[in-house]
Amino acid sequence: MNAQSDPTVQPVPASVVEAVDAADVTLSNPKWAVVALGANLGNRLETLQGAIDALGDTPGLRVKAVSAVYETEPWGVEAGSQPAYFNAVISVKTTLPPSSLLERGHAIEEAFDRVREERWGPRTIDVDIIAYADVVSADPLLTLPHPRAHQRAFVLAPWNDVDPEAQIPGHGPVAELLAAVGPAGLTRREDLELRLPE
Repeated sequence: MNAQSDPTVQPVPASVVEAVDAADVTLSNPKWAVVALGANLGNRLETLQGAIDALGDTPGLRVKAVSAVYETEPWGVEAGSQPAYFNAVISVKTTLPPSSLLERGHAIEEAFDRVREERWGPRTIDVDIIAYADVVSADPLLTLPHPRAHQRAFVLAPWNDVDPEAQIPGHGPVAELLAAVGPAGLTRREDLELRLPE
């Protein structure tokens, strides 16, 4: 029997379709987040890739873009007192709230034997949440966006790689902030590559 001639078949009202679609979005409702990675001890490239893979293995999180690798002088310490950093930025889509994403970042740091003995000390891996959707929060456990991201070329340059249209709430476009800060002490390592988790 043709469905058109069956009087019991009624089209689903558009309002019902919209309500179902909206509910579905709310169920998953992934948010964009930006995570910065840095390492200056051990096999830096391998560690950065390991952290990216570990984030990719996190339920409720997908790594969507990975920046180039940048080599940078350590921040806030005497020149030559520490090895240079490898830095990168990834963008992720996640259903995890910021607090859970932070916990996951700390767990990854622990897995790579990150030691927190001194501020700006050398580290096997640093996993920093730079931005989470448009959230602005002064929570001392997780300030969003990251309070110094707008001043740091080693965050801005790789972030600009993965999202040239990115904005930091309260500070403006990443590209403009990068132009203002300048590339001093920052080397893009064309010979090195990080990949999306498989």
